[in-house]
Amino acid sequence: MAPKTKQAVTEQPHGYEFGGPLGAFGVSFGLPVLVYLFAFSCNDVSGCPAPSFLSPKTLSLDRLKLEVGWPEDGIRGLASWKASGALAAYYLLNLILYAILPATEVEGTVLRSGGRLKYRFNALYSNVTTLVALAAGTVVQGAEFPVWTFISDNYVQLLTASILLSYGIATFVYVRSFSVKAGNKDNRELAAGGHTGNMLYDWFIGRELNPRVTIPLIGEVDLKEWCELRPGMMGWIIMNCSWCAQQYRNYGYVTDSVVCITVVQALYILDSWLNEAAILTTMDMTTDGFGMMLSFGDLVWVPFVYSLQTRYLSVYPRSLGPAGLLAMTSLIGLGFYIFRSANSQKNTFRTNPDDPSVAHLQYIKTKTGSKLLTTGWWGVARHINYLGDWIQAWPYCLPTGLAGYQILSAGASPAEGAFVMADGRQVVQGDAKGWGVLVTYFYIVYFGVLLVHRDRRDDLKCFRKYGEDWNKYKKIVRWRIIPGIY
Repeated sequence: MAPKTKQAVTEQPHGYEFGGPLGAFGVSFGLPVLVYLFAFSCNDVSGCPAPSFLSPKTLSLDRLKLEVGWPEDGIRGLASWKASGALAAYYLLNLILYAILPATEVEGTVLRSGGRLKYRFNALYSNVTTLVALAAGTVVQGAEFPVWTFISDNYVQLLTASILLSYGIATFVYVRSFSVKAGNKDNRELAAGGHTGNMLYDWFIGRELNPRVTIPLIGEVDLKEWCELRPGMMGWIIMNCSWCAQQYRNYGYVTDSVVCITVVQALYILDSWLNEAAILTTMDMTTDGFGMMLSFGDLVWVPFVYSLQTRYLSVYPRSLGPAGLLAMTSLIGLGFYIFRSANSQKNTFRTNPDDPSVAHLQYIKTKTGSKLLTTGWWGVARHINYLGDWIQAWPYCLPTGLAGYQILSAGASPAEGAFVMADGRQVVQGDAKGWGVLVTYFYIVYFGVLLVHRDRRDDLKCFRKYGEDWNKYKKIVRWRIIPGIY
């Protein structure tokens, strides 16, 4: 009887998520516009935000273009072969390092077909090699190291190239997914919720669960896993470092605020590389197909949106001081402790339930054979790790303070409290004070919404899998993310 119950639960219809085709359209084509808006509205030409946004009555298209640094070539100037070639070289380097550096081979979770895919893990070696090369170049050439200046000078063009690449990959895997056949020996599967028949939605959500390609001289690459932890996450660190270099070129020094954000985010990313195998149990890997949603998120959203705070500080060099640094490191420490210890407890229980650190924990055994923890970290909230993750997001944004600045032209009368850039321009907060938080604190709001949405999706997935056992579990572990609140 148990197998029948399991089959009946797991084969329930999935239906649409993210608002269906309309939501897929909005995310797919609205988010790129939002990233461009961030890039132009908070700039090093006129301010953050551009002055015209603060005075709508004087707003004109021509004036706005001057204030935000719109390319002289118009829309054509948003892209360049130089930036596209550089981005292609960066991805090729990542592929070469993936292929030639030592790696650990790990089996993934059991697929619906009963098979398992094997994964080649060496993100730590690959990305640390890249970081060492960048550090060596910086030691020799300082803030003028060509990688840093190239990113600053071609930021928008690199953004465009990344967006087009994410669209291209999403389209490639969508078309290729139609070659997936039932019972194939390569363990290729369609994502349970990714083949609705609506072309736009399936392209967005991802038809194939784990698309893989074989590249000459490189070998087989699992596109989803490779994109999750390599070019985008590494690009996040590279972007932050480039803005630290930009701040130094602007002022001749680097502030504790921009260093703080760069270091704590680098540690967060380093942790994901050290625990690369943990990605195999995430919803991204076990449930979601690989489509535009993940390709854009991995290759565009992570490096360009998550680095907005350091980009802001490269122009407005705010300092934290000892007390501020202590507060930020304490907050990041608390968040990381909750996040990592909760995830470690879950992984230990899954792989070795007799381990003394988890052997005492209580659980519910479901009809599928799975065990759901009801004590320890996972008895506090069903996604207590999300709370730790969200707490870590605050030190990414708080160092920017009550953000917003205006840039005065060189030769203007000295302004009180102004920061003077190397080219003589002055940076003051003025009327822009507070308006910049729409950019620099966006991450906290977005990430909170993301975690709540992910919790809701996981709740539905678990009900499909465990049925009434999941409802029984929720009566014991009442809180979703924040104990006593949500």
